[in-house]
Amino acid sequence: MYLGIDLGTGSVKALLIDGDGKAVAEAARAYPVSSPVPGHAETSPADWWAQTVAAVRACCEGHGGDVRGIGLSGQAHGLVAIGADAKPLRPAILWADQRATAEMEAVLALPETVRRPLANPVVSGMAGLSLLWLRRNEAATYGAIRRILAPKDWLRLVMTGEAATEPSDASMTLLYDVGADRWASDVLSHLAIDPAILAPIVESHSVAGRLSAAAAAELGLAAGTPVAAGLSDTASCLFGMGQTKPGSTILQVGSGIQIMSVVETIEPRVQPFYNSYRGIGGNLYSMAALQNGGTAFEWARAVLGASWPEMYHAGFEENEGNGGVIFLPYVTGERAPLLDPNASAAWAYMRLGCTRSQLIRSVFEGVALAVRDSWDALRAVGVSADRILLTGGGSTDTRWQQLLADILEVPLVPAHDLGNATIGAAYLGGMAAGHWRSIEDIPFPDRPGSLIEPRPFEGLDALLPRFRATYRGLKHV
Repeated sequence: MYLGIDLGTGSVKALLIDGDGKAVAEAARAYPVSSPVPGHAETSPADWWAQTVAAVRACCEGHGGDVRGIGLSGQAHGLVAIGADAKPLRPAILWADQRATAEMEAVLALPETVRRPLANPVVSGMAGLSLLWLRRNEAATYGAIRRILAPKDWLRLVMTGEAATEPSDASMTLLYDVGADRWASDVLSHLAIDPAILAPIVESHSVAGRLSAAAAAELGLAAGTPVAAGLSDTASCLFGMGQTKPGSTILQVGSGIQIMSVVETIEPRVQPFYNSYRGIGGNLYSMAALQNGGTAFEWARAVLGASWPEMYHAGFEENEGNGGVIFLPYVTGERAPLLDPNASAAWAYMRLGCTRSQLIRSVFEGVALAVRDSWDALRAVGVSADRILLTGGGSTDTRWQQLLADILEVPLVPAHDLGNATIGAAYLGGMAAGHWRSIEDIPFPDRPGSLIEPRPFEGLDALLPRFRATYRGLKHV
């Protein structure tokens, strides 16, 4: 059997699969994210380890001796600062952290020839920026750093005693040359960052260490079990769903929304709206990361005092339409495709007689239009797909699925049971154990047969440019 562990932002999940890739057991445990200062987001790595032990023991109860390989995935962009004793020097700084605004400006000031190989937008929360913040604000901590690690890489260090990273997490740090697939030496030199604190890079499916006797005793597993290097959560989600070929595309709808598409090549750009990351086996994928999915819905629900059943009833059953109302869903600023942290939510074009139901309908349309905005922007840089797999907890209602297909004008394939980051990690465990020797050997589940064909959406040709113009008009007020 093979174990996958996904170290998420608020919880860790463990999944045990058999040699045919079928789930045997799973478990999850939560831990807190703290914000000691407004805009900060941190977690104690000790909490990660304690809850990983609990989740693995619950998942593998009665099967601990049968686990032959372990794979990892985890939240991206986080920074764990390690000292000389291989222990964390402070709480981990997470992807949601907003503290490094001055550091953003410092990186944006680098020559374009230096920044271009990063192939990613300079936005808050990335590990390289958090590292620079530590240097400026916690000099003693920074001076004691002997290694920096991503969250799942720190977890592997505890499990095996070996420090390493792999291309998917490394490419998310703003310290990595994505095209050349190595640490960005020019960036490190310009920022005066010692490359010795960066972990050696190994392949995601390779053995990056073996379970130590101490860690094995805590986890209830066998010492010496191989542990794969792992993948970041989005790369592991693509892998777990079998999306490894160029053109494979996923729309993941949750609190935020991600459009992820495997691509043949990337053209590094300075401050693009989209992310370009490494996946398994040298794969590249482009990702548009929208901050406002379920977050925007929850905000609108609170403002309008509506339950979820009321939202769906007003949005899809009363048939009042939007009454001409445009909703901009940018309640937390926006990344893709705007790269505007100051973007705001708004209802526009309301007139006497506008109803609550029309406002609710405009919320569904506004979120879908934001997705279309990012999809069009991705297509403009060469991303394409003849269909898109639809997943995430915010995309299970069939009426909402149809609206997304209609506004995207692309067939959608509901794929909520096809796979996820945790099974991607478990597949890596099987590869580390030698059970599957290549990606082609893995028994990915068949793609679902159902297909949501887009229907003509009345007025879309006028609605989409009006949506975009509303944002531009408010931005320049």
